[in-house]
Amino acid sequence: MHYTKVNREICIACGLCQLIAPSLYEYDKDGIAYTVKDQNKGTMPIQEQEFESFKKAYTSCPTGAILRSTAPFEDLDTQS
Repeated sequence: MHYTKVNREICIACGLCQLIAPSLYEYDKDGIAYTVKDQNKGTMPIQEQEFESFKKAYTSCPTGAILRSTAPFEDLDTQS
């Protein structure tokens, strides 16, 4: 399984992740991205049918703000 979240501190609100993977990423009122399904906690796995769009968004992010893991992210992670 794979998990994702956004390092909101380095997100530059370019819009690519939401354009590429709209079922995974959305933007807040300031244009900063977050994961939709778990409010950027990185605790819900990426579904198989979303994985290709996730990979494209992950590799397209110009700042590397999209994070990935093979285990759920810890709740205490300060990069949410």
